[in-house]
Amino acid sequence: MLKSILRAKYLKIRKKLFNKNKKIQFINIQKILKKIKKKNLIIGGYYPVSYEIDCLDILKKLEKKRFKIALPVIKPNFEMEFHLYSFNEPLKINSYGIPEPRNKTKVNPDILFVPLVAFDNSNFRLGYGGGFYDRYIKKLQKIKSFLSIGFAFSFQRTKKIPVEIFDKSLDLVITEKKVYK
Repeated sequence: MLKSILRAKYLKIRKKLFNKNKKIQFINIQKILKKIKKKNLIIGGYYPVSYEIDCLDILKKLEKKRFKIALPVIKPNFEMEFHLYSFNEPLKINSYGIPEPRNKTKVNPDILFVPLVAFDNSNFRLGYGGGFYDRYIKKLQKIKSFLSIGFAFSFQRTKKIPVEIFDKSLDLVITEKKVYK
C-alpha cells in the first residue's frame, strides 16, 4: 500500500478514535530512564497537534525531576532542530501552526520523543510526509548516540509500513497499552 494512502487512512482513524484521556504511562518512561546511566539527560519532546498523543504531562514531570526539556524548531529547507524549553516560558507559533520555543539555545537530545501517524512491527514510523524527523534522526545519529521513542495510540499499529532508504526505525514505540521494542 502506498504511504499516502496509509497516511490518509491512519489520520482518519486517529481523528475518529482520538481520546484525550488515553495517555502514555509515566512509569514506562521512568523504567527506560533508570536503565540509562548518563547524567543531565536532555529530552526532546514535541507539542501535540492534529490528534497526536499528548506528551506534555510527561515532559512537565520530567522537568520537575530536573531533566532538560527541548522542543523542535522548524528551520528553512524542511530542517528541524531542538531548542531548550521550560514550561515557565512562552511559546511562539511557527508557520505550520505548531507552538515552538522562543529560546535560541540549540541542543541535541539524548532521548527523542517522536510523534507518528502509524507504526509497524519493526518500529518503522509513518509521519506526515515532510521527512522532518527522518532527516533530524539521520543528522543526530552522526553527532551522538540517543534513544528514539515513538509515542502513539495502540490503534496506530499496522503490520507493515512501506520503507524507503531514508526511513529510520525507532528504538521503541510506546502506546497507552504497551511498550514495543
